Amino acid sequence: MASATMTIRMESEEKKLISDYAAAFGITVSEFMRTVALEKIEDELDLKAWEAAKAEFDADPVTISAAEIAKKYL
Repeated sequence: MASATMTIRMESEEKKLISDYAAAFGITVSEFMRTVALEKIEDELDLKAWEAAKAEFDADPVTISAAEIAKKYL
């Protein structure tokens, strides 16, 4: 996959904080920002999936034991 450049604007104090944080962990600012952004997206998607599953369960709160699932599918 080809890499691309993204520019963000921030206050100089924020840039210093982010740069210092990344340096403290021995990673580049790019690696830190990429990791943080992707983790945020993943967390949001996980939360949406959980909310959908919770709503489905609340609508029909029937549970099935692991033994019943194994019996059905194994």
